Amino acid sequence: MADSQAFCVAEERSGHCAVVDGHFLYVWGGYVSIEDNEVYLPSDELWTYDIDSGLWKMHLMEGELPTSMSGSCGACINGRLYVFGGYDDKGYSNRLYFVNLRTRDGTYVWEKVTKFDGQPPTPRDKLSCWVFKDRLIYFGGYGYRRHSELQDCFDVHDASWEEQIFWGWHNDVHVFDTKTRTWSQPEIKQTRMNDLHYLNLDTWTWSGRISVNEESPKPRSWHTLTAIADDKLFLFGGLSADNVPLSDCWIHNITTNCWKQLRHLPYTRPRLWHTACLGKENEIMVFGGSKDNLLFLDTHSGGRGRQISEFKASLLFRGHCNDLLIFQTQPYSLLRSCLDCIGKNAIILKSQISLLPPKLLQQVLKKITFWTAANYRKEQRILKEEMENKPHWVSGH
Repeated sequence: MADSQAFCVAEERSGHCAVVDGHFLYVWGGYVSIEDNEVYLPSDELWTYDIDSGLWKMHLMEGELPTSMSGSCGACINGRLYVFGGYDDKGYSNRLYFVNLRTRDGTYVWEKVTKFDGQPPTPRDKLSCWVFKDRLIYFGGYGYRRHSELQDCFDVHDASWEEQIFWGWHNDVHVFDTKTRTWSQPEIKQTRMNDLHYLNLDTWTWSGRISVNEESPKPRSWHTLTAIADDKLFLFGGLSADNVPLSDCWIHNITTNCWKQLRHLPYTRPRLWHTACLGKENEIMVFGGSKDNLLFLDTHSGGRGRQISEFKASLLFRGHCNDLLIFQTQPYSLLRSCLDCIGKNAIILKSQISLLPPKLLQQVLKKITFWTAANYRKEQRILKEEMENKPHWVSGH
């Protein structure tokens, strides 16, 4: 019988951070919904997923711990995980932390960035980030501004008139140079934006609407868009305009301006507010998120902060997930294909595996572990689904 402790998996969650560095996927933060309440996951826990062996492991962290938050933005530069912003019970954050992921002793220590030049973004969550030349480039996010701070780069969605505070979506760009520890806000030459657009990092100019040829994905939010090559982007999931969780996958070719839907992938695993990272063999690794939602009206707001959630009529995400979805975007190498074949058929090949050269044997053993763990988790998921769908009889009195 498989050891359930050996094949544990990170807790289900949404609004978390996830990055890939080397052979590992790192997951931090986020929240789960318990009886319509947001419960933030511990900030001193870092989960690692070994891409080769398929094993999860939880590490307790030390140092200047961030508060437990959801909606933070994570990115990796030179082996360091940087986490910015987020939301907790006290409001929005604009603090920046980092942790060295490449430790020799397996100890992960948080450090808060307190000494820096320039002005950081205003407090916010749900922003996006990408890495360019040792710099973190942040865009957008949800937060608040006072009446005197309103600019064209802020889309007002709600307001507290008594205190002249406005809540809504930011439309600005901020840059943090990790070498000089300097914040800057480039002057953006901006036009009206539509479904697909890009930002030129040399001129800091938005492209405006990009005309897309032929078929294109339906409108959505809470999705992921991940670069899988210099000229290709991978779109997965999200929430449709009529509040339906999506599970479709698309690849956009930047050169031809064409979308192509990947129709061979399963459509039974919808996700929104998940994370997506590029693996070492161009596979997309999707973790966490929610598989459904509930539309509800917040009547306890008073017009302030997340007390009004994101909107007064807000989406409360349920059905948080902790399974890892892996999407193959190109054929695997011959070595990878052979390792997978041996791992899947380890019982049949048991007498021959020990004859392999030591270096190759280590790779094979990791693949055996990977497929053993994958099969175990699949069995557990099926068992859980059967229990959830099993009729419950209530006896009369």
